[in-house]
Amino acid sequence: MKFAAIADVHGNRPALDAVLADIAALGIDDVVNLGDHVSGPLEAARTADLLIERGFPSVRGDQDRILLELRQAGTSARSDFQQLARKHFDWMASMPPTLMYRDRVFLCHASPRNDAAFWLDQIADDGGVRASPIEAIESEAEGITAEVILCGHTHIPRVVRLRDGRLVVNPGSVGLPGYDGKLPVPYVVEVGTPHACYALLEHAGGAWTATIRYVPYDSAAMAALARSKGMLTWASAIATGWIRSERSWAAPGQNGTPWSPR
Repeated sequence: MKFAAIADVHGNRPALDAVLADIAALGIDDVVNLGDHVSGPLEAARTADLLIERGFPSVRGDQDRILLELRQAGTSARSDFQQLARKHFDWMASMPPTLMYRDRVFLCHASPRNDAAFWLDQIADDGGVRASPIEAIESEAEGITAEVILCGHTHIPRVVRLRDGRLVVNPGSVGLPGYDGKLPVPYVVEVGTPHACYALLEHAGGAWTATIRYVPYDSAAMAALARSKGMLTWASAIATGWIRSERSWAAPGQNGTPWSPR
């Protein structure tokens, strides 16, 4: 048994295209999707159209849920909301918050019981983001009998082997390798590479293994799109994998010319 897991595409269609091409080149047909498909200032509708076409087993992320809540409220000025048609909202509404895949793999967005929780990582009082202790990870996994548990949300790729042998995997983010937040304290997540990220899962020889893959793609257009909409944190993260000021970075191939998020 071998399949790929993707998560947190966040409307980054070129990154998704690159990841799906990489998966196909490896001869893998089966893909699962862990949510937060379209939210953000990028290409929500184009991304949703491709994911609808592919029909991957998918769960609803917290940002998918928020978009649906905005629709129930009536309307929103958000760029992603404005791009989406009824079919896109209906598609997100059809997704469950959790899903069992092939009777062996449990899919959730953030944690088994909370679609917006940090699970394999935690936010410290000083704003640092660090690996969670094994005891906390195992506590959230209680009652789940699946051999593999897949989660996303943090955008931080992580593979954790529980002490009873179960495997918990966060495949990282396809479309957004960095972001900032304010709760419970201000914090920043930076993966450190602009590459799109996903995971390969395989069961062979009686054991599960997980491999994290990083896929390069031309991120300049998506960084420029985020920048044009005033999303400077997104622009920096997409272009570099870090969140920095415009003077701190040069875009690839520009021979040291400062990359500007404006």
